[in-house]
Amino acid sequence: MGLSHVEKVIPGARWLRGYNVEYAVSDLIAGITVGLTLLPQGLAYATLAGLPPQYGLYSSFIGGMVYACLGGCPEVNIGPTALLSLMTSRHTSLGGASGPHLAILLCFLGGIVELIMALLRLGSLVDLLSIAVIAGFTSATAIIIGCSQLKSLLGITAKSSGSGFLPTLYTVFTNLDKIRYTDAVLGFSSIFILLAVRKLKDIKTPENASKSRRMLGGALWLFTTARNALLVFVSSFAAYMASQRGSSPFILTGTVKSGIPDFQLPPFETTVVNGNGTTIDMNFTEMVSELGASIVLVPIIAVLGNVAISKAFGGSGIDPTRELVALSLSNVVGSLFQSYPVTGSFSRSAVNHASGVRTPIGGIYTGLLVLLALSVLTPYFQFIPKATLSAVIISAVIFMIEYEVIRPLWRCSRRELLPGAVTFILSLLVGVEIGLLAGVAVDVAFLVHRAARPNLMVERCTTMSSDIEFLIIRPRYSLIYFPATEYIRIEILNATKKHRDIPIVLDCRNLHEFDFTAARGLGSLYKELQAKKVTLVLLGPSEEIEHVLKEAIAPTVIPSADSESDLESVLQEIVSETKELKDVAGTPLLTRPIIQDNQNEIHQRKSHDIDINN
Repeated sequence: MGLSHVEKVIPGARWLRGYNVEYAVSDLIAGITVGLTLLPQGLAYATLAGLPPQYGLYSSFIGGMVYACLGGCPEVNIGPTALLSLMTSRHTSLGGASGPHLAILLCFLGGIVELIMALLRLGSLVDLLSIAVIAGFTSATAIIIGCSQLKSLLGITAKSSGSGFLPTLYTVFTNLDKIRYTDAVLGFSSIFILLAVRKLKDIKTPENASKSRRMLGGALWLFTTARNALLVFVSSFAAYMASQRGSSPFILTGTVKSGIPDFQLPPFETTVVNGNGTTIDMNFTEMVSELGASIVLVPIIAVLGNVAISKAFGGSGIDPTRELVALSLSNVVGSLFQSYPVTGSFSRSAVNHASGVRTPIGGIYTGLLVLLALSVLTPYFQFIPKATLSAVIISAVIFMIEYEVIRPLWRCSRRELLPGAVTFILSLLVGVEIGLLAGVAVDVAFLVHRAARPNLMVERCTTMSSDIEFLIIRPRYSLIYFPATEYIRIEILNATKKHRDIPIVLDCRNLHEFDFTAARGLGSLYKELQAKKVTLVLLGPSEEIEHVLKEAIAPTVIPSADSESDLESVLQEIVSETKELKDVAGTPLLTRPIIQDNQNEIHQRKSHDIDINN
């Protein structure tokens, strides 16, 4: 079977075309570099998710391998992230075996939801999340994640009163007397070192630099990129040396299970521990009930992040559906190896890009490094101080707080600050799922309000040659749907009261969509205005609008004019017919089609803009 046939089954096989030693070396270097970042992050994010540390490594190897076969962006690195770890942690505190089991099942079901979204091409659902909502959501989750690490950072071992933002703060502040100062010093000094070393990345090597200067720049870049791994290694070595002398200055991670995870189906039943310490069984239905909205929200957040990263590095050539399939199978297959939900990581993808990765095969090398660590290095992971892992997480999530978006939004679109603020506050006080849904609901409410209350511009005009006064009404938006029907009717009737019984011209030249209900409402308005001896004329309706009106209000025909030059002829005819019939009470105005193409222009002798919404 040729390579072209393989590509139909495994799209990633196209990367093998022209794959040479240079590409392989570039991918190997990038894969190892990303792996040095991923190993400490995986261990840290697993603890954030409320899982044993090895589950972070279980979640770190299979995603990159699957994405290498199916993905379309070389830079994307699939694995655990702080945000998905936080969302997973909401279901891992029930005790018993339920924590890992619920996390693995969430990974499996989330992958199924992502696959359904791909098959139905529902990737556009992420478009419902505005920039303001995303900024509020990520900023709130960054603060929640940072606060969740304060106990480990300070060495506090007291049991938390809850997993939320406020309960965590309460636990920390009520147990300040239990701080272990060795852990606190290690934690804060680790954060300082990580942030300081990160700034070294801003030192650029000049293009015309000497060979030794370029080598120094490369070494400095590698040092800053591997800063997490180096810090974990140094602190672990210090803890190991202390343990050899019989001292335990830090709270350590503890035993990390060694070996590659078994290939098995996701758990469809588990056990939990109730309030009195009794172990009880939980079936599949109860597990799904416990996961609740996370089964949908986690995939949406994962898709949002992965598509954003793919577009950032891959440009417009990225196929969102293909990325959805790759991400969904990364989760489905990952759940068979005891992974919890994964998605693309922006920080590791940036490292991948800076490392010169050429193809997604770099993800395979990263996965092999993780498997090597699981096989060989796990006995040494038990000496990693928890304060160091907390420092790794905090130094990463600090940059997720998007405060810089507030100023431009305040200057140009203050309305958008409201859904962002609602998302931020409710995510902190109630929960990230509720905050996200509330922010989207506020945004949708604004859209509905805009559709239900369109801005109408009203101008009183006079034709140039025949001196006929008329009232022209211009909708600012290109669509009129059913929620706006009654509002437009009332506003037009109010305008007729204010400007007496002169003809009403509805400017349809910028209208592109007009639904059946709106057409029926316009027909009723036309008859209502006729009873008041006021005529309604449509200016420049499209063929689509004319078709909807014909089907909705037949046999009624509303007079129309194709252009401003035709409008004067139509108004002249209406005025003349009105004079002929002025003594006949209740007789409707006669209508006729456009009769000529007069090039006279309409002159506005007195015009004033009235924004009806003000």
